Amino acid sequence: MSKKILVTGVAGFIASRTAQMLLDAGHEVIGIDNMNSYYDVKLKEFRLNELKKNENFRFYNIDIEHIVDLEKLFAENEFSKVLNLAARAGVRYSMENPDIYVSTNIQGNLNLLNMCKKHNIKKFVLASTSSLYAGKEMPFLETLDVSEPISPYAATKKGAEAMCYSYHHLYGIDCTIVRYFTVYGELSRPDMAQLRFMKWIDNEQEITLYGDGTQARDFTHVDDIARGTILASEKDLGFEIINLGGGENPIEINQMIKMLEQRLGKEAIVNNLEFNKSDMHKTWANIDKANKLLGWKPEISFTEGIDRCVAHYKDNYAFYQGIEL
Repeated sequence: MSKKILVTGVAGFIASRTAQMLLDAGHEVIGIDNMNSYYDVKLKEFRLNELKKNENFRFYNIDIEHIVDLEKLFAENEFSKVLNLAARAGVRYSMENPDIYVSTNIQGNLNLLNMCKKHNIKKFVLASTSSLYAGKEMPFLETLDVSEPISPYAATKKGAEAMCYSYHHLYGIDCTIVRYFTVYGELSRPDMAQLRFMKWIDNEQEITLYGDGTQARDFTHVDDIARGTILASEKDLGFEIINLGGGENPIEINQMIKMLEQRLGKEAIVNNLEFNKSDMHKTWANIDKANKLLGWKPEISFTEGIDRCVAHYKDNYAFYQGIEL
């Protein structure tokens, strides 16, 4: 059955792919985004223009921090569920601008929960992060204590998660929190390693790498993440926190660089800087819960995912060259 679904941060990397999959499934999607300039807006506009090709998609330039605009939106639409994928992202930037992270990731999330309470919307999905697991034993289980975040970004995501639990407990809102593990893919954010390394290598520019490159990530392709997010939105789970990760052993950054070198036919020029203490050295998700509750597991290997990224880069070369890193 077709449903009207609200997707926040819809011009973003993950949210745009999630919205596209919902549209492909026949749903009506209302997307909101404040189109901020944290990174090159041309990327957001590219993603948004693809979504606008579907007649079941409507876009509003709305900030989740602005309650008056949300009041009007919710009064005019009867949403079956809310997928809050809007966020201020980026660990290092959160150290420079923690206030912005609090206002978006915590207050913005609270605004949406209040709208769900007021309009009797029972399903809410929050996008969260593997950054909460810093310092914990791998592979990371959802039951681990994550009360010691090492960056303002992670701290604000923890705050948003806690408020979701409160609203589930007090008002019966079905809240599913999906913790993402290093999402990569076509049209990714330019502050993420996969895109910037790809472009730097191709343009024979120096790569800025914090650390020696042995740090590793549980890379997860954006299509797998979007699919898992939608599955989470379709289940009545009460309150659950679910890891969405790549399912492979963590991939070292040096390995990713080597794979990009092979596909681009050029050698990377690497400038190693001091490892940033707000970063995690390794991430690795236990995804048993996602498999059990959602029937989800990743389908796209890292090799296939990198192949897709490089192919998309080559097919849209002029566009990518115009993106500021």
